[in-house]
Amino acid sequence: MNSLTLDHADAATEFNKNEAKVDWHDETLWFVRTKRDRAVALVPEWEQLREAASQIKNHVLSNMHDLLVQFEANAIRNGITVHWAADGDEHNAIIHKLIQQAGATQMVKSKSMLTEECHLNKFLIEHGIDVIDSDLGERIVQMRGEPPSHIVMPAIHLTKAEVGETFHQHLGTDKGATDPQYLTEAARQHLRDTFLTRKVALTGVNFAIAETGGFVVCTNEGNADMGAHLADVHIAAMGFEKLIPRAEHLGVYLRLLARSATGQPITTFSSHFHRPRPGQEMHIVIVDNGRSRQLGRPDFRNSLKCIRCAACMNTCPVYRRSGGFSYHSAVAGPIGSILAPNLDMRKNADLPFASTLCGSCSNVCPVKIDIHDQLYKWRQVLMKEGYGPNSKTVAMKAMATVLESPRLYRMAGKVGRGVLRFAPIAVENRLNPWYNQREMPEPPAESFHDWYINRKKE
Repeated sequence: MNSLTLDHADAATEFNKNEAKVDWHDETLWFVRTKRDRAVALVPEWEQLREAASQIKNHVLSNMHDLLVQFEANAIRNGITVHWAADGDEHNAIIHKLIQQAGATQMVKSKSMLTEECHLNKFLIEHGIDVIDSDLGERIVQMRGEPPSHIVMPAIHLTKAEVGETFHQHLGTDKGATDPQYLTEAARQHLRDTFLTRKVALTGVNFAIAETGGFVVCTNEGNADMGAHLADVHIAAMGFEKLIPRAEHLGVYLRLLARSATGQPITTFSSHFHRPRPGQEMHIVIVDNGRSRQLGRPDFRNSLKCIRCAACMNTCPVYRRSGGFSYHSAVAGPIGSILAPNLDMRKNADLPFASTLCGSCSNVCPVKIDIHDQLYKWRQVLMKEGYGPNSKTVAMKAMATVLESPRLYRMAGKVGRGVLRFAPIAVENRLNPWYNQREMPEPPAESFHDWYINRKKE
């Protein structure tokens, strides 16, 4: 772990110090999860759609090279300039060069988790480029100097009062104002000039279609359209896993995405970009940044199916009670915990352990990623590679020794019951993390084994 970054457990402990905030965060995300459930219940063929989406992505992952070549050729034929970036540094450098070539020092940007992954904003600001995020949630956290805490709802960790105070400080709204309509109107007025004056706009990519060379951007606010249509230069940033083979496959994913993310039938704006308008430049930057490595890992390649709906985050009991910032990575929650170790095992070794392995994430995933299985497998990899904490390694070896021996197991159980009965202070103290979060159980009078033997004698 980076010494300046708290691991997940410590960061979650900090988040949990505000119990009211934790409860609010938990309930808000569960509300979104229940909206998803209601929307899904209205689609009788939901499981068939999930299976179709998963199989299409299987085809993509197995034919990635050919589909990327096909997409590039069709995009170039459409008048789009295609760039390839091996990692985040190349991605940032390409975008910076395009901004310079346009003679601009400002850029308007819609939501793109890839740019968060590559730390684009920080890079551009350090190089003298003024970047404004136009997604409302992204703009809120940008004004606060925070990263997004959620991939669909970037400011979900903030209450209306906190947003109101942020707008009061940065936009001059009335102090104490919390009315959503008033605050949204203030943001709209604030961003209008940005859309009208920025020569360069950046969008993400939800789906890229190999058959046509076009791409689709899904938003609920229309900010991607405002930026892209008014700018002289449109840059689209895309992880190569966003490919789908044909336009007809869009119908599958568009029915799954919004229902899984927010419980809507479809996103408000599903914008199709195929070619630049007359006089406009359009560029697409296709990024690897560890994706090829993940594609080559048989146990983890399915994670590249992700369509970034965040359903796994909304349902995860750990994410809901620990907050997005405790994951110290661009993508938080269960899916982030299987993507992040691929980028840096040492830095992100704690994240696969931030899970109960309950399987709820896999159950709601619209493309049927085996998320909880991958979290379990990452734990095995990390421990074998020596990235787990020494204390956990020693504890697991000791536990394995005990569990392998029936005699040692019965002896340990007897000692543990005795300690709980006669010296509870040994475990009921602040040095025991388990006790800090839970009430210790009453020790049983006898083990199940002893009870079973005695019952047979009777």
